[in-house]
Amino acid sequence: MLLSKVSRCPALRGTALRLAPAFTGGQRRLGASIAVHNVRFYASQAAEIVLDKPEVGSETAAKAAAEKKPQNLESKSFAVNMFKGQISTAQVFPYPSVMNEDQTEFLRELVGPVSKFFEEVNDPAKNDLLEKVEDSTMEGLKEMGAFGLQVPADLGGLGLTNTQYARLVEIVGMHDLGVGITLGAHQSIGFKGILLFGNPAQKEKYLPKLATGETIAAFCLTEPASGSDAASIKTIAVQSPCGQYYTLSGGKIWISNGGLAEIFTVFAKTPVKDEKTGEVKDKITAFIVERSFGGVTHGPPEKKMGIKASNTAEVHFDNVQVPADCVLGEVGGGFKVAMNILNNGRFGMAAALSGTMRGVIAKAVDHAANRTQFGNKIHNFGAIQEKMAHMAMLHYVTESMAYMISGNMDSGASEFQIEAAISKIFASEAAWTVTDECIQIMGGMGFMKDTGVERVMRDLRIFRIFEGTNDILRLFVALNGFQVPRETNLLMKAGLSSGITLQGVVHPELAQSGDLTVKAIEQFGITIEDLLLKHGKKIIDQQFVLKKVADSAIDLYAMVVVLSRASRSLSQGLPSAQYEKMLCDTWCIEAHGRIMRDIKALRSSSNKKIFQNLRAISTEVVENGGVVSPHPLGF
Repeated sequence: MLLSKVSRCPALRGTALRLAPAFTGGQRRLGASIAVHNVRFYASQAAEIVLDKPEVGSETAAKAAAEKKPQNLESKSFAVNMFKGQISTAQVFPYPSVMNEDQTEFLRELVGPVSKFFEEVNDPAKNDLLEKVEDSTMEGLKEMGAFGLQVPADLGGLGLTNTQYARLVEIVGMHDLGVGITLGAHQSIGFKGILLFGNPAQKEKYLPKLATGETIAAFCLTEPASGSDAASIKTIAVQSPCGQYYTLSGGKIWISNGGLAEIFTVFAKTPVKDEKTGEVKDKITAFIVERSFGGVTHGPPEKKMGIKASNTAEVHFDNVQVPADCVLGEVGGGFKVAMNILNNGRFGMAAALSGTMRGVIAKAVDHAANRTQFGNKIHNFGAIQEKMAHMAMLHYVTESMAYMISGNMDSGASEFQIEAAISKIFASEAAWTVTDECIQIMGGMGFMKDTGVERVMRDLRIFRIFEGTNDILRLFVALNGFQVPRETNLLMKAGLSSGITLQGVVHPELAQSGDLTVKAIEQFGITIEDLLLKHGKKIIDQQFVLKKVADSAIDLYAMVVVLSRASRSLSQGLPSAQYEKMLCDTWCIEAHGRIMRDIKALRSSSNKKIFQNLRAISTEVVENGGVVSPHPLGF
């Protein structure tokens, strides 16, 4: 087994590991059915499903009601329900504790050697300089089983749960994001489709070698003309007359592991016949493509701002003959595959970046505790204290989100797509802010290459772009929320309390923060309903509005996860409980203020004028090809 190799890894000799009984049976299959496909589909379905319903009493409505199958519209997702001005505590209280004794012990045995490896063997500065992960590091990672963390044990992997996986990627994120991308592109997205959608034959064929790192995987979706708009991909796959294979042609860009991979998850348009109408339409299908099929080539490694150690390259497919049994999922079901892969892996990004923040905060603290200016340690100055307090809060929220979502997934939750998107947005922006503040605290020292913080800053910039840009994900969060079926709450509309409460689930010492959260959710729900009434299906075009809605949703989810975690700490009497209470209370006060400001702006007629001005200013800049106003000197 792979774990037996860990003790033979030269850097980790003397560390005893064993395979816990909990992992001898393989991995629970996880996956979430996502409501929308990409930003165009988010919008169109929001209009079609929610905002364009037939009138009550009409013939169309009667027919729709007759044909509609009974379904349970009740959701356990906190994020889904907050858009209705309601609270569902099922997935957020109590804070999840999902590992049994064997799983906990197994994870403890992994954390030590993995941490030691990244502290003593991996050299992030050298990886960055070489623009590749050193061969010795790659071999060490393979020996530890790091390439198959969630592959079932009976297929050669470690069979980790999502929570266990999160803890290990947190360590990687703390030390080297370039290595993290290499590992993540391989297993978080590269072969995740095989884990989620692969049939038994596909899993048995590919996963063992992928788990050992003998073969590397890559995820191929992005093309020159299709970034966020995945529906516009040009890569095509045409089935042969005999039906035994597809001919795949096209090119993908910015593919992580593109120059290293032997196995690719590739998305291409395929002609699909509608069995009811006979009409043929191009739909996206996912394929498992082996480099050995022939016709697969890659370009040189891209020169990048950050994550230089990771390999990024163009991948070209020239009339590649792909066997029909390499279709992943259903023919024409590629969007479902792609979105589930991305959705399923986003919690891992939050976990990794919480590790990044932990490492960066340690550097800032070390400097602030030892740097003397004006006869005093700089950590005693209010300006520095404010920075460090907010850095600590941002880390606490990110970490709380990561393990809340991983716990939900391990508990079998199927609805977490909004929460996962929120965690990716929040984590990527929080890590950037924390690292920026670290450099500011360290002053000129932080700007120097030797401290390593500038490398982290460069590495972090991509996280707001890939696996769904934060701009697109904000639309995703908001438009998914607008799709939620709702009933008018007359009490809230009348300005009275809706009766929702967090009493009994929030620790009594956090009652005030709980009340702030409830009030914010009530007002948020009213605002969502008002916006639907005002804009109808045209809400999909109101991106200024949608951004503020998403920002409020992010703050609301952040409030509830820290309430849950701090409540658990207080209930358990942890030594850190009062400190966590301070983090929670402070966060909730500030977040409540931001939400109320956003809601006020959404309700304000004067804010409409601001949106109009922003649109007009942008249009002028574009039409002018740049800055419009003349230089103050006139030349």
